[in-house]
Amino acid sequence: MSLLVVGTVAYDAIETPFDKVDKIAGGSGNYICHSASLFVDDVDLVAVVGDDFDQNELEFLSSKGVSLEGLQIKKGEKSFFWSGRYRMDMNSRDTLATDLNVLADFDPILPDSYKNPDMVILGNIDPNLQIKVIQQLESRPKLIAMDTMNFWMDNTPNALDEVLEMVDVLIINDEEARQLSGMSSLVKAAAFIKEHGPKYLVIKKGEHGALLFYEDKVFFAPALPLDEVFDPTGAGDTFAGGFMGHLARSKDLSFENMKRAVIYGTAAASFCVEAFGPSRLKTLTIEELNERVQILVNLVDFDIILK
Repeated sequence: MSLLVVGTVAYDAIETPFDKVDKIAGGSGNYICHSASLFVDDVDLVAVVGDDFDQNELEFLSSKGVSLEGLQIKKGEKSFFWSGRYRMDMNSRDTLATDLNVLADFDPILPDSYKNPDMVILGNIDPNLQIKVIQQLESRPKLIAMDTMNFWMDNTPNALDEVLEMVDVLIINDEEARQLSGMSSLVKAAAFIKEHGPKYLVIKKGEHGALLFYEDKVFFAPALPLDEVFDPTGAGDTFAGGFMGHLARSKDLSFENMKRAVIYGTAAASFCVEAFGPSRLKTLTIEELNERVQILVNLVDFDIILK
């Protein structure tokens, strides 16, 4: 199945308690494409960069089967830039700089070849842009998923409410789920959010795993215990790419297969954190990913006799 990815392609500067890098490719669309391209070779990217963006990075995405027909390159302008510093727990971070640059006036335009995708994943961008992308589709995809964040909840609540009614899956973290719903219980938060649009809700809990909600069903996937987390940047987007990539490859949208998709997304994210930026994803093979999926399966597999 074809997968349409809409998000950012950017430069990041990242500092952790252990090391730092002053400039590395990043962005939600970038991470999603790296992850999803492990599963399918029909990935279409919609994003914008300046002419300062490394052509080698784009050529690598293209070599993985990612179509760049929808990537806008603005001459004489700079790419979106984000800088952040992670604290010792590697879960919390401080944003040091956010330079929108080309993203400030980004107008996502779908090429004709992108307008009938089987599936869509809308990365974390302005909900008004997410809506505009959906409105350009000529047919209803089998599945539309989206990500969002606290900033859009605070600044564009009406547009966010509108786009939530247009999608099938929302992928957010636990803090965002609580803010969006106004409820501390994630179970109650999930029920509230599903009443306002998406049939499926994935709540990411970082090192504590992820929850999948559908109707009255709940599935929990643990995170993989890792010896070291090198850089958490992009892990959530990598999860989304693995989640959607598995669904596109398997062509199965049942709840049981959604559960498998959460496992694949979790496994992909565990590789992402092993190096700065998407570096580890560039060398990742589907065989390595499958091995880690099996580790996750073994982690929660047990026999019990009820008496």
